[in-house]
Amino acid sequence: MSKNWFVLCLFAALSIPALAQPQKSAMPIPYGEPIRLEQAEKIMTAAVQEANKNNWTMAIAIVDAGGNLVLFKKIDNTQIGSIEVAIGKARTANNFKRPTKVLEDAVANGGVGLRILSINNATALEGGELIVVDGKIIGAIGVSGAQSTQDDQVAKAGLAALN
Repeated sequence: MSKNWFVLCLFAALSIPALAQPQKSAMPIPYGEPIRLEQAEKIMTAAVQEANKNNWTMAIAIVDAGGNLVLFKKIDNTQIGSIEVAIGKARTANNFKRPTKVLEDAVANGGVGLRILSINNATALEGGELIVVDGKIIGAIGVSGAQSTQDDQVAKAGLAALN
C-alpha cells in the first residue's frame, strides 16, 4: 500500500465526526491483552446456539485485540460471501474501537459519513461488536449470513456468554 493511500485513509478516518471518538467519554477504550482461546470458544458457542435457535445460517469470526483471527465457524449451507464479511466486521469493530453499526449509520446518513466508503478494509455493516473485559478491548466478534440486525443479535448473544 502506498504512503499516499495510507495518508488518505487516515485523513478520511480522522475527518469523520461520527468516528472522531470511539465513545462519548473523554478517554477512548484502551486495548488490553488479546482474547484467550477459552474466552473465544465460550463466545462462539453461545453465538452458534443463537443462530441455530433461529435457524440462521451464519459465518462467525472472532479476532484478538490486534485484529488477528482467533476463531471462525461457518454453519452448514451459509453463503460463501459471508465468510469474508464476518471477518471484516470483526476486524472493523476492533480496529475502529466501535460496533460496525456506527459506521453503517454514518454511511446511511450520507454527507460526510460517505467518506467511510473510502477507508480500506472497513466493513460498514451491522454485526461487528467489541469484546470488552475490565474496560479494555480484548477483541471483537463479527457475524454475517442473515439480515444485519440478526447478525448483530447473534454477536450480542455471544458476548452475553462472557458476563
